[in-house]
Amino acid sequence: MNRDQLQKFVQYLISAHHTEVLPTAQRLADEILLLGSEINLVHGAPDPTAGAGIEDANCWHLDEEQIQEQVKQLLSNGGYYGASQQLRSMFCKVREMLRMRDSNGARMLILMTEQFLQDPRLALWRQQGAGMTDKCRQLWDELGALWVCIVLSPHCKPEERTSWLQMLSKWDKLDVCPLEEGNYSFDGPSLQPTVALSPGPEEEEEEEEEVEAAGSRHTVFGRALQAGSLHWSDAHLQRILASDSYGPSLTSNGGGDKPTFDPQGRPLWLGEPFPTACARVDTLRAHGYPRQALRLAGAIVNTLRLQRRHQLETYKQQKKELLQKGSTCITNMEGWVGHPLDPIGCLCRALLEACHLEEETLAIYAESGPEKRKVAYQHVPVPGSPGESYLAMALEVALLGLGQQRALPEGLYAQDKVVRNEEQLLALLEEVELDERLVQVLRKQAEQLLEGGPFSGFGEVLFRESVPMHTCARYLFTALLPYDPDLAYRLALRAMRLPILETAFPAGEPHGNPLDSIVSNRFPRWFILGHLETRQCELASTMLTAAKGDPKWLHAVLGSIQQNIHSPALLFKLAQDACKTATPASAPPDTTLLGIALELGLQVMQMTLNTMTWRRREMVRWLVSCATEVGLQALMNIMQNWYSLFTPVEAATIVAVTGTTHATLLRLQLDAPRREELWACARTLALQCAMKDPQNCALPALTLCEKNHAAFEAAYQIVLDAAAGGLGHAHLFTVARYMEHRGLPLRAYKLATLALAQLSIAFNQDSHPAVNDVLWACSLSHSLGRHELSAIVPLIIRSIHCAPMLSDILRRWALSAPGLGPLGARRAAKPLGADRAPLCQLLDAAVAAYITTSHSRLTHISPRHYGDFIEFLGKARETFLLAPDGHLQFAQFLENLKQTYKGKKKLMLLVRERFG
Repeated sequence: MNRDQLQKFVQYLISAHHTEVLPTAQRLADEILLLGSEINLVHGAPDPTAGAGIEDANCWHLDEEQIQEQVKQLLSNGGYYGASQQLRSMFCKVREMLRMRDSNGARMLILMTEQFLQDPRLALWRQQGAGMTDKCRQLWDELGALWVCIVLSPHCKPEERTSWLQMLSKWDKLDVCPLEEGNYSFDGPSLQPTVALSPGPEEEEEEEEEVEAAGSRHTVFGRALQAGSLHWSDAHLQRILASDSYGPSLTSNGGGDKPTFDPQGRPLWLGEPFPTACARVDTLRAHGYPRQALRLAGAIVNTLRLQRRHQLETYKQQKKELLQKGSTCITNMEGWVGHPLDPIGCLCRALLEACHLEEETLAIYAESGPEKRKVAYQHVPVPGSPGESYLAMALEVALLGLGQQRALPEGLYAQDKVVRNEEQLLALLEEVELDERLVQVLRKQAEQLLEGGPFSGFGEVLFRESVPMHTCARYLFTALLPYDPDLAYRLALRAMRLPILETAFPAGEPHGNPLDSIVSNRFPRWFILGHLETRQCELASTMLTAAKGDPKWLHAVLGSIQQNIHSPALLFKLAQDACKTATPASAPPDTTLLGIALELGLQVMQMTLNTMTWRRREMVRWLVSCATEVGLQALMNIMQNWYSLFTPVEAATIVAVTGTTHATLLRLQLDAPRREELWACARTLALQCAMKDPQNCALPALTLCEKNHAAFEAAYQIVLDAAAGGLGHAHLFTVARYMEHRGLPLRAYKLATLALAQLSIAFNQDSHPAVNDVLWACSLSHSLGRHELSAIVPLIIRSIHCAPMLSDILRRWALSAPGLGPLGARRAAKPLGADRAPLCQLLDAAVAAYITTSHSRLTHISPRHYGDFIEFLGKARETFLLAPDGHLQFAQFLENLKQTYKGKKKLMLLVRERFG
């Protein structure tokens, strides 16, 4: 600033805070004006904006109330994505303060934690026994991990640490304090030089129970409290942190009970659980000691490698016996991926951070354009290890963690976290551009994973409840494929297993409701089973697509799919994907892959045949189109073997019909004899279906066989036989109408009489569903002639007891002469009289029905129905009057009613008023 600006700046500053600073300002002004004063003897002035002096405690001003208010506000908006993002950025701020060694970092975290514990939802969730929301759990996890970093601080004063631990201990005892979910023990196996193979399953279970009993309530602060007992004063640790070239000296023989260097003379860090060692790395990075963090990370990697070598040696000695047993118990109940302290993530990030190209450091957080661009990393050599690079080390560590055989933890959240952590680690690896050195690392790690026995999730023998390797294998497969396809396939095929399902459904056995792939009730503890099965399917799909054009690998992948995937919904998806990949628009199809798609489709059909599902129609249509793509023989095969794949209805209405449409015939480009062969196959199928399920398949069979006389006759005969075997009147009427529509009225008439013989319409069923069918049958017989009419009358009288229906039929028949239909020989030129045969029988029946119905209605009649009844009698009179002596009959009938029901005075009065 120039002189004027400075003057203005000082004056405004003083006037804004005049109550606090006026005395100080006056004192300073006096000193400046006094020539010999101390202030005038010093050049320059203190600059508070430049940060603290080297010796000073670094301490910015912290607005405590504002922080408390902000956290409270954000937690009350917990459901919104923005709120958890903002809380995350506050955690980042704490990390930033720690890195600047600003003592307010811990203070800010204390304020945040207090607000977190006052979140009213905690008590509510506890009462309801409900789980926290996922976002909230993730925030608590981050909070717990940050506290570990603070308590582990390498430079805090002992009294500070004591006060933090007291506070943590107080919070830890609160009822509402969230628990750390999952079966992660707090004192897991240490980084020891050798690890014997685990004991038998019985012994192991006892051990587990002991651990659980020892301390059953672990809160999110448990790890931080444990970190309270850790220190940085170990001389060996101090030397690791202090120098890149620390190696065994000639004088020290590395005494003590644990080795301090590996055979190559590189330092090891042993004797504490791996996650704890990684938490130290995270802490060093958090507190602004990146070089020291890298040195410790290097020592931990040396230790892991040594441990792995010992494990492989131990396994080789016991391999034969283990493979004979065919099962293993897990050596690591506490997996490193998904662990509350995220040890693999801590280690990888520390190593990768060392490899960023300088100008890229900021760009890694910025996403350029829609494509997230790969971060530029470079190989940074590891001091003291010729030929080693931190980048290669990071890749090795990530694969070690992802490929570790480990038990799936307890609890929905812990399982979700395993999946999320895997995705985060793989996202880190996806950013790394592979070069020759890294491909070598990949190859070596892949080989070791395949040979790693029970320590590797890719080993030959698996523990039944171990975490599947599908996601990791998909990354490795894609990365290795261009360089070593053989290794890529071996690894991915080994990873296709899902042992929990193998033991439940031994190969080839059918199992309950198979289409529902996301059923947790199969294995109640495996909350994420549906997700894991989807991942398995994605791995299979990736391999199928990659193997296109290579029959050897295609068949290997198919075998693996059939052996390992148990969900028809996913098998169907694979079949669809394979078919799409096999038939590109612009190139000839891949016949092997197309055959595989069809084979998978057939398997799905067989699996779901007896569990009808809403997706079956879609599946059946797809299968027919897939078979059409394969060719004529495939389409005829599914038609010939329909009974093991489809229900009769599916076969007759979808398979036979779709298989013979114009579009299908065009697609197959068949000559006339071939086309006839396909049609014959479809007709045979339709007739078989009609025999099996005449109710639903007779009509489709007739339609399909129309163009072939013999087949059509056979289908018609099936319908006639079925009528005797109880094919219902509704179906018979439907087929009869179809026959009339096809110009076969005599056959239609025959079927209509069979339907009438099965029908019974009671006196009060005026709105029976078959009313229209009966009227249609009557008009059909009338159009055929007097002979057919006479034959149907007795059937009508026997089946129909509803008076209005009978009089309706009678009227229709009496209006015009019979036989005027398309085939009726015009024998009778004038209408039939209602008093002459055959209509007189129908008239008698109608009159009798009116009399019976009247008596039925009067037995339980209420005054509000009197009006309806009078109307009914009016209709009855019209029918009576069709007979020569109808007047007399109706009068007699009324007289009879008046006598029988004279108690119903009001009703009889109405009858007299209307009819006399």
